Amino acid sequence: MLDTLLTNGVIYDGSGRDPLRGDIGIKDGRIADIGKLAGSQAERHVELDGLAVAPGFIDLHTHSDFTLAADGRAQSQVHQGVTTEVIGQCGYSCAPVHSVRDVEIMAPGYADGMVDVDWQSFGEYLDHLDKISLGVNVAAFVGHGTIHRAVLGDALRAADDAELDKMKGLLSESIDGGAYGFSTGLEYWPGSLASPDQLAEMIGIAAKRGVLYATHVRNRDLFYDIGFGEAISTARAAGARLQISHIQPKYGAPAYAMQHAIDMVNEAKGHGVDVAYDVIPHDWSHTRVSAILPQWAQEGGVATVQARLKDSATRLRIKGNRRPMWRLVNDGQWHKIVLMQSTINPELVGLTFDEIGARRNVDPYDAALDLLIEEGEHMNHLMWTSQSFSEDDIRLAISQPDCAIISDTLALAPEGCLKHHVGSLSGYGWAARFLQHYVRDHKVLSLSEGVRRLTSLPAERLGVADRGVIKSGAWADITVFDADQIASHCDVEEPRRFATGIAHVLVNGVFSMFEGARTKHDNGRVLRSH
Repeated sequence: MLDTLLTNGVIYDGSGRDPLRGDIGIKDGRIADIGKLAGSQAERHVELDGLAVAPGFIDLHTHSDFTLAADGRAQSQVHQGVTTEVIGQCGYSCAPVHSVRDVEIMAPGYADGMVDVDWQSFGEYLDHLDKISLGVNVAAFVGHGTIHRAVLGDALRAADDAELDKMKGLLSESIDGGAYGFSTGLEYWPGSLASPDQLAEMIGIAAKRGVLYATHVRNRDLFYDIGFGEAISTARAAGARLQISHIQPKYGAPAYAMQHAIDMVNEAKGHGVDVAYDVIPHDWSHTRVSAILPQWAQEGGVATVQARLKDSATRLRIKGNRRPMWRLVNDGQWHKIVLMQSTINPELVGLTFDEIGARRNVDPYDAALDLLIEEGEHMNHLMWTSQSFSEDDIRLAISQPDCAIISDTLALAPEGCLKHHVGSLSGYGWAARFLQHYVRDHKVLSLSEGVRRLTSLPAERLGVADRGVIKSGAWADITVFDADQIASHCDVEEPRRFATGIAHVLVNGVFSMFEGARTKHDNGRVLRSH
């Protein structure tokens, strides 16, 4: 007797091959049989009537480390067919830490009072998640920045040899505790302090332990080729498998940068380097507003940074920064930069900084720095977004077979403790937008290949053999959707609208969505590397 029988679906198995019409039998959380199963007995029979059936979508790059601990339902993700998240990206993770303050500084989406931080080690953090009802499966990377802080605190310098040894020890301990990979964020402090030699030593630990290395490279605009070259060369030297995160170049890069980056990857692969990449399926880039500050201005914690912002002479020096993270700032393109999240000034969310500056009768740059001051101790969670990416670049990257699709966002919910959070403009609809905009409307890929980019490709990069595919014995993470109707509804004005077109979602064989509505079931699990 099967637990669940799904009949008469168009099955896209995740391989990229043409779909087959058939049935899927599920038993004890796994796929028991595939084919024509009309004579099979099941406790629950669901007629799909020709809907698309795919492996549950795997989001290879998210920042839900804290938000899942606060609300494990992952409403924004489940409603668009996501069944597995890979957290701990861009060098930021919730562990290893020494204190709640470490989590506050290193965890995107942190808010006071939401989570009892009862962990220090990475394994203890995963134990904490194990106790939570999770709407999605969770594989966690450990972040270089978090490890750096655990050893050096707020120090604005690279590690010395003894400190590097301690960092390597924490990385090994974290992998022992279940970390599925190691990530760096080299465009952010403190990752920006690390030298290629130091990075290669740490990446070597990931390589020896057989886990994936993912990097937010040091530069994706004027010196994009140095950024991508460093990622490839450090992975090559360490013998690691490399995932280049959100590879699309930013505003300020030359028009040929995307093709050049792809050529660099292909040449490295020709020399035996195991490298792939991913993209965010929209042209908006988001980050903390504080990331625009020069490195020296970020040292010393929130109170020290705010004192600098309040000092007129220091503020002028900050505004004179010649290498801000976004070159839109240098070029005064404030009409392309939008406030995305603010605790103190929610009425300004959705406005451009041109508009905010005009409303306050100040220069837009000063408006941004003023907002940082007004956020107080929550300064690090002030978020903005900008039109920094090229649609042509995204399409070019997606057309390459090694390119996965990611959200680079947070698992959220429009109600409960996370109702005021915004992770990105497409956080509630990134997967739906990919299938709607790039697959159905613009036909950059076939639906079979589009499904592969959301399923078996990220599973293969992660090193998971029994998810991301529809085959006998695999875990029954399954997304059923209407390929003609799936759509994202997120925009600057309304970023918290659920995607539509998803009929059913199963996580480990249990319905988390049924007939387009969220169920009460949260059957996700923490996935550990060892």
